[in-house]
Amino acid sequence: MNPFYNHEEKRLRALWRLILQTVLFLTGIFLMSVLVGASVAAIKLSQGEINLDMMSDPQTASNLIMDSIGGWGQAFISLGMVVLMVLIFLIAGKFLDKRKFADFGFHFSKLWWKDFGFGLFLGGILMLFIFVVELAFGWVKVTGFMNNLSLVPFLGGILTALVTFISVGIYEEMLSRGYHLRNMAEGLNWKIFGARGGLWLGYIISSSIFGLLHATNENATIISTFNLVIAGLFLGLGYILTGELGLSIGLHMTWNFFQGNVFGFPVSGSSIGTSLINIEQSGPNLLTGGAFGPEAGLIGIIAILIGSLLTVLYVRKTRGHARVCYDLAQYKKPGAALVAETVNQDQTAVIEV
Repeated sequence: MNPFYNHEEKRLRALWRLILQTVLFLTGIFLMSVLVGASVAAIKLSQGEINLDMMSDPQTASNLIMDSIGGWGQAFISLGMVVLMVLIFLIAGKFLDKRKFADFGFHFSKLWWKDFGFGLFLGGILMLFIFVVELAFGWVKVTGFMNNLSLVPFLGGILTALVTFISVGIYEEMLSRGYHLRNMAEGLNWKIFGARGGLWLGYIISSSIFGLLHATNENATIISTFNLVIAGLFLGLGYILTGELGLSIGLHMTWNFFQGNVFGFPVSGSSIGTSLINIEQSGPNLLTGGAFGPEAGLIGIIAILIGSLLTVLYVRKTRGHARVCYDLAQYKKPGAALVAETVNQDQTAVIEV
């Protein structure tokens, strides 16, 4: 067996596709960082706010540039990440994966948008559940409303955060579920595992990578990293049940936005500068997640379990069944349609509720 190239599929094997896609991604981030940094530095130099001596020290220059970007700058960079990810998917789809962009989970049907809407609703309602429970037990105290620690007005701070979290929901789901999970499942579809084992392994490994990517976040702990692996499984559940990214993207957007900018919790370790509700956190960190936010606490795990059940019920209601799409682990050559709902009986798992 050729360890580099699959002659039957006429494309590189999964490991090399993943490596090359990662190289493309990191290269794109580097180029975008250089472009943004150079642009900000040029503007600051022309305005006399910094001088060449300041720019001679890389760490000082980096800190000055990051301090100068602000909320709108962060939103702009997040939008740039979405554009970058779409370009990478187009390139990888054509030259590495040999599949259309839509086959990464973007068949924009009416059902796709319905999934997306349910994901938006689910993320918001789960964060409301967390807030109400913590409020009832006295673990949070409301200290005010329309909290704003940023340099822009409240409305501007909310809008920039909204744009940022919409963008994060898109590009993180594209990377972790649309590319990592899909390619790992295909690559691990060995005779010993089959499509069933390949998908489950890809699902677990990609979710583990998702958790580890947040391990260096501010206030991160072993518990928060483990919980984010669970969160990755939750975010990927809609994808493996529908074969589409609509539900996962919508859920990711509102999970983050409502967590930080509506209810005032930290988001994956980062404090939010603008929120509709200002809170004072207390209670045991094991339950609330402490400075990392609800994602690191038992309350977050409970919300994820409830959300997982609601996801299964929703998929069963809209499709008539809740089946794992093992087709995601089977490569479809160009021109062959992705079958997300109708698969062979021996490759279908029905989740009964």
